[in-house]
Parts: sequence; C-alpha cells; structure tokens
Amino acid sequence: MICDEELNRVFCLKICSDSTADELEPIAIVIHSLVGIPVTIRSFNCKGIRMERGAIIDREYTGPVLEEVLRKNHMIRTVPKEGVYKGKSVVVVPIRTIDGKPIGAIGVVDIVAALDILSMFREYPGIIDEVEESRKKLK
Repeated sequence: MICDEELNRVFCLKICSDSTADELEPIAIVIHSLVGIPVTIRSFNCKGIRMERGAIIDREYTGPVLEEVLRKNHMIRTVPKEGVYKGKSVVVVPIRTIDGKPIGAIGVVDIVAALDILSMFREYPGIIDEVEESRKKLK
C-alpha cells in the first residue's frame, strides 16, 4: 500500500487478468526507470504498455512473445521473428497468481544477450553461480 499523506489518500496496486494499460502503467514505469531499457507489459485479457526512452509509446500493446508466455506460462528468452522487437533479444516472464495461474506478462529487451559473457565470467567468477541460483528461483 502506498500512502500519499499530503492528499490523505491510500493507493493500492493490484494486478489481475483484466488489468488495463492504465492499471499496469505504474509497474511499467518503475521497471523502465530501474533498468532503463524497453519494457512491455500486458494482462491476460487486455493489451498493455510498451515503454521506451522514458515514454509510453503504446497503450494497446501486445507482442508475439508476450502472447506465447501467457499461453505457455513460463519464461521465454528469444529473438522474435516478427513484431516491434523483431531481431532483438528479449526476455519475457509471466506474472502469476499465488497458485501459479498466469494473469499477465512482462518483458524487456535482453541486454545480457548482447554482453561479452566470456569476459564477464573471467572478471566475475561467481556470476555463474548467481545466474544458476536465479534460474532455480524462477522455476
């Protein structure tokens, strides 16, 4: 719960399979501000947001990978063959209920895919363990 004491209002962010682009906007903004890369988000039943360079580009957005993640209910790292991000590495994850039902999906352009992984592993030997541990937590 977020409280705005000056206006004496309480805001609560809730996500469901029918969340609209307007309802998903705060999440898109936070993630985009945090990582600074393109972000897409949609709910299961409504199209959502595409955000790039600090601005919302599209409020009726969906993409082939977002839709596939919603159908399959698991994370996908890929290079789309169609859509706005055609030819760019993306990673998309489902947003799930406590019981594991997909209610939305969120994706980012996968900058990790563009990094020189071998040199990173040489400089940070513990990174392999960190990546593997993170992957286990996502499953």
